Amino acid sequence: MNEKLKAIHTNIQWINLENEQVLRVEKNEKIDRFDENTIVLFEEEQPFHNGIIEVKMRSRLLPDAPDFARGFIGIVFRSKQDGSEFESYYVRPTNGNHPDPVRRAHGSQYFSYPGYTFAYFREFGIDGYEAPVNIQLDEWIAVKAVIMNEKATFYVQDMDHPVLEVIDLKHGADASGAVGLYVDTGTEGFFKDWKIKRF
Repeated sequence: MNEKLKAIHTNIQWINLENEQVLRVEKNEKIDRFDENTIVLFEEEQPFHNGIIEVKMRSRLLPDAPDFARGFIGIVFRSKQDGSEFESYYVRPTNGNHPDPVRRAHGSQYFSYPGYTFAYFREFGIDGYEAPVNIQLDEWIAVKAVIMNEKATFYVQDMDHPVLEVIDLKHGADASGAVGLYVDTGTEGFFKDWKIKRF
């Protein structure tokens, strides 16, 4: 809890949840816009280029969450300090076990800010940036991201095989920057046990 945190378009607070201290994050601006820079950055002196990011996160829907809310929650990496550019991976917990196979197929998402949003990929029929994942709301979800140059490999829970692999990170192989956390519309997000290892 000694980390320096920078909230961008979010509210953050340390709270006690089930007898442990966790970071609560909620979007406070850009409420009706999606895949935006609604993030929290770890302010570290050394920028992150390649390495492993691990975090446990938990998502609930806010009481006023719109119908299209999915519990969006995730990580960001290689972010500029002002949040104007970053790479991200997030999950949609309400899609994890949904009876609709289309919803299930959209269980997790890579996007790159700005510009390469889920809407952009879908509009142009670009595949390879979403994947199903077996998760649900209000449970701790362990995410691990392995970043190496232009490639990112994402694991969820204790799965041996990656949920998603991206071989062309949109800010390029040489990008570096801050690591952080992400929430989107309708999400009350909780985070704990983050670890960052640099290669």
